[in-house]
Amino acid sequence: MQTIKLIPAKLTLDNLRNLGASPCVIDIPNTAWEQVRKSHAILLSVLQQAVPAYGINTGFGKMARTRIDAADLSTLQRNLVRSHAAGVGNSLAPQTVRLALILKTMSLAQGYSGVRPQIVERLIEMVSQDILPVVPEKGSVGASGDLAPLAHMSLPLIGEGEVFWNGSTMPAAKALQAVGLDALTLEAKEGLALLNGTQISTALAIDALFSAEQNLASAVVTGAISVDAALGSYVPFDKRIHDIRRQAGQILIARLYRTLLKDSELNHSHADCDRVQDPYCLRCQPQILGACLDQLGHVADILLREANAVSDNPLLCPDTGEVLSGGNFHAEPVAMAADNMALAIAEIGALSERRVAMLIDSSISELPPFLSLRAGLESGFMVAHVTAAALTSENKSLAHPASVDSLPTSANQEDHVSMATFAARRLRAMNENTRHILAIEFLAAAQGISLRRPLRSSNTIESAIKSLRDHVPEWTEDRIMSPDIELANSLIHQGTLAELLPAQPLDTILY
Repeated sequence: MQTIKLIPAKLTLDNLRNLGASPCVIDIPNTAWEQVRKSHAILLSVLQQAVPAYGINTGFGKMARTRIDAADLSTLQRNLVRSHAAGVGNSLAPQTVRLALILKTMSLAQGYSGVRPQIVERLIEMVSQDILPVVPEKGSVGASGDLAPLAHMSLPLIGEGEVFWNGSTMPAAKALQAVGLDALTLEAKEGLALLNGTQISTALAIDALFSAEQNLASAVVTGAISVDAALGSYVPFDKRIHDIRRQAGQILIARLYRTLLKDSELNHSHADCDRVQDPYCLRCQPQILGACLDQLGHVADILLREANAVSDNPLLCPDTGEVLSGGNFHAEPVAMAADNMALAIAEIGALSERRVAMLIDSSISELPPFLSLRAGLESGFMVAHVTAAALTSENKSLAHPASVDSLPTSANQEDHVSMATFAARRLRAMNENTRHILAIEFLAAAQGISLRRPLRSSNTIESAIKSLRDHVPEWTEDRIMSPDIELANSLIHQGTLAELLPAQPLDTILY
């Protein structure tokens, strides 16, 4: 098993890219453990002084003025975790839960939460043993942290709830026993520290970010194939056009198109044609996808900050020993970042759908109608485009901003909420829709190239088409389309197209 050395508050985009993909051993430096011990010592000092401190020796939310006896502090924390485990719906994906566990570990290890080192150790052990809490996907408004999902994620620490382990779902107590771990008894503030935070919404958004990045990279490749299939002009990708626009994403995307399309026979074949300008879906790809890339770059910056954040409350100030009550748990930055990402994801798919529509329209592409040599007798890609249109429309609905909604909770104590968890969660479906739209374009554009034979495209594009043809034959007669779409979708999901780019888009634009 891989050991990953992580420094709290110093996570990088590279760290995050595959951090939740598989079990690993998390190694944090001694300085972090020192901070955790120091933070816990401050907590003990607060308890000794017997001064009111929110969530430490008081109730929660509207009941913050209720003092709790010292003998009941452990019960208070256990009750908090149990009562807040009120989520519903399907379970979050294992990768998301694993990443959330790591993000929570990194937050607590910064030494502002007052928990014992044993809490951090247990989170690390759960990741290394791949004991993944079963976390219902619905039930958080992203206000005082992702309360319900984080409560479900925390239940196994006290030997309760369910986990996914060793290929099966089982009671947490059974999995802990199997690996030789005892249930923990939570002490003062520890339940609150586990539940306060944005780790679920942040993990969901980070997963979506890298899926969106892959879709964007794949869209550049499918878009380049469509350019050659439609005998589109390369002039719109000229460096001089983009340099004077001065938009970083646009400049990068145009450069990628120039690289992908270099030395294409198809391009040379229509050098003297009378076509003046191509449709926007071909001509404006750098401008549209470049804007999407800029948005994803901004989102990556926000989410990287959040991954390195302490979003607990209250916070124990290590320099002065003060207990600071604030609102770092409010997930508005994540919610707005997710909303921005939704716009980019929807646009990537919408532009791809327009290219499919262009390819099957013989009056524009000058290819056979619906990419079939026997149009009329055969329907070719007619309804494949309908599917792309349906998915595009669905994404437009899902792209409605979640962060503009707020519904007060907790007897109006939490009177403004972010809806960050839903904002991030809906991105998975949007990315899946977009990937299927790209799969349809991949099939259609490759078919367009086949109809231009014996002329060839660039070496890179021919390589992309070969990867498809290894699994999906040319369209010579009508057949069931769904398996072809799913095979193309699988290739995109595996990174077959994205890997044809010289670098990952976010790395290129941010670093």
